[in-house]
Amino acid sequence: MHLIVILGALISISFTTTYLIASLRGRVKPNRITWLIWGIAPLISTAASLSTGVSWASLPVFMAGFGPILVFIVSSFNKAAYWRIERFDYICGLVSILALVAWYLTKSPNVAISLAILSDALAALPTMLKGWKYPETENGFLFLGSLFSASTSFTEIHHWNFAEVAFPIYLILLSLTMLFLIEGRRKYLNYKKVL
Repeated sequence: MHLIVILGALISISFTTTYLIASLRGRVKPNRITWLIWGIAPLISTAASLSTGVSWASLPVFMAGFGPILVFIVSSFNKAAYWRIERFDYICGLVSILALVAWYLTKSPNVAISLAILSDALAALPTMLKGWKYPETENGFLFLGSLFSASTSFTEIHHWNFAEVAFPIYLILLSLTMLFLIEGRRKYLNYKKVL
């Protein structure tokens, strides 16, 4: 059964690679704060899950952090291919980091996962706002990889508890939100141009 999770991880990295190439070519413009925290928060959640005994079910969560770290790094290579950072981005980033610090102080795996989800969601806000205002700077279909990968977690769950299901459920909801928000907005704006 581990093969499904491994397949999900491979699909996730293939979508990440597509996003990396699009970033290098300037077709998407990642918000660095979002992608950095999208990298850190799942990796913390992975560590917390592993500390409670979760094994293969944590691979999709790990991939949800590994890919964004790559996007963050690659966005440094093409100065024209990243989104300008504004005060709202810094505020979301700061609150996200404070949530991670609060987790560190509590040392509880469930608190770590909860705060990692909060941190990740707050980090998503600048990209959601950018995707709403400027959908041409993102590609919502690239979130299908994380949607598929997160869904594979459920094939490896042995105990339906918070540590095993919380972050995968959050990732599914986030991926669907990004997909529909960006692509829906793009279609709406294109429809308005035709009228």
